[in-house]
Amino acid sequence: PRTGEELIRTRVDDGVFEGGEVSMFYDPMIAKLITWGPTREAAIEAQVEALDAFDIQGIGHNVDFLSALMQHPRFRSGEITTGFIAEEYPEGFQGAPLDEQLTADLSALAALIAATHERRASLIDGQLNGPVPVAQDHIVRLDGGAEHRVHFALDKVVVDGAAPQVLEADYEPGQRLVRARVGNRQRTVLVAKDGRSWKMTTRGATHRVTVMTPLVAELARHMIEKVPPDLSKFLLAPMPGLLTRLDVQAGDRVEAGQPVAVVEAMKMENILRAEKSATVKATPVGAGESLAVDQVIVEFE
Repeated sequence: PRTGEELIRTRVDDGVFEGGEVSMFYDPMIAKLITWGPTREAAIEAQVEALDAFDIQGIGHNVDFLSALMQHPRFRSGEITTGFIAEEYPEGFQGAPLDEQLTADLSALAALIAATHERRASLIDGQLNGPVPVAQDHIVRLDGGAEHRVHFALDKVVVDGAAPQVLEADYEPGQRLVRARVGNRQRTVLVAKDGRSWKMTTRGATHRVTVMTPLVAELARHMIEKVPPDLSKFLLAPMPGLLTRLDVQAGDRVEAGQPVAVVEAMKMENILRAEKSATVKATPVGAGESLAVDQVIVEFE
């Protein structure tokens, strides 16, 4: 229980343990989260806060989706039916929406994390031209297009020239779960390095965040963005091997999960399945042919 303006109770029931096996023959639920509050709104908000603190690695999970459901106005109102998910997410779940306050808070936290790594890097001795000072200003860009300028002034942070706010966080390099206070708001965020950027997960979505000094940010505007190719219409060989079976031909209609081909590699057969419903446009290779990694096996319309 937690005392304060409201009494909140949070409980997690689970049946898993280190070394245990989650069998394919049982319900895939590995844990159940229960919260109680004096009002429906308080209990729901406790769910969101608790879901932010889950760090599940190695398997797929629905933590972000559950958080998004808890935040949905229709769910909070109780005006739901068994058709709620189909009605509200007809194109599938793409993450909970991001509001301006959350982008600003994530930007402040991301800048603090970057500054922490900069501070540690500055302690390395023997650097050419001496240690690089920790920047007081950072430009933070989120994958949704939002951009914020973050300035540190003593123990406070200023985002986009707004009023200074207290920023407290328990972050140390390598830490994944970060609890922070930005102004009067509590944030719990999962943090992971992603190349030159960071992946920050909270409130039902994962955001790719890039932190730069103002000079680097200005120069980066002139860089040509490399757009990754759209591979959603192709079934690619996941590894070098032998195509032992091809179950489709041009014009065939396939459904999500349907077996499409079998690749033999390292004396094992790997069944490749369609990721979504589609019509086969072409099959560039045939059964019995050798495959290179990422070679196109089937092209869809």
